Amino acid sequence: MRTSNVDHQPIAEARRVGPCWRIVVIGSTGSGKSTLARALALRLGVTHVELDALHWEPNWTEAPSDVFRDRVDAATRDSGWAVSGNSSQVRDIIWGRAGTVVWLDLPFRVVALRLARRTFRRIITREELWNGNRERLWVQLATRDSLFLWLLKTYWRRRREYPILFRQPEYAHLTIVHLRSTAEARRYVESVSATAVPAS
Repeated sequence: MRTSNVDHQPIAEARRVGPCWRIVVIGSTGSGKSTLARALALRLGVTHVELDALHWEPNWTEAPSDVFRDRVDAATRDSGWAVSGNSSQVRDIIWGRAGTVVWLDLPFRVVALRLARRTFRRIITREELWNGNRERLWVQLATRDSLFLWLLKTYWRRRREYPILFRQPEYAHLTIVHLRSTAEARRYVESVSATAVPAS
């Protein structure tokens, strides 16, 4: 495992797998994983794979685990990609095939504000997400499915768990890029180059 922090090293640390770029962006709910992964995919000329789009079926029904794994397997089998998502159900598939994991580790107050802005924008505009799903105000404010409650449950847990996962032998091949601010994330995207020499 190699680690990189953009405050101390050039960011062209993203590593190719053979001729392909395969990057996973992880982080808390609302941190901006999908936005960052889309920007990296555009920069590198690869496909953006959003795990939520493969996981959620109509009416906010979760895909069966075997179906979800099959979808992820197919989406990450060939060529280059930038995946956004944290799902432990498919971590072995994605991390096993990736060359780089980008951990978007923003302060809690920043993530909470981003989540609030995104959620209320989606509710007000009735933005369609995956398979016709839309966010609903009452779900976010008054149920156990609230993303705000999920953020509270998972934010600090993930900050504890990720460093442990990075040290596991099955992920020793990964380059870990740890981004702690939106400025670092922006510099990372600007620094990654599709023409960079693959790491040995």
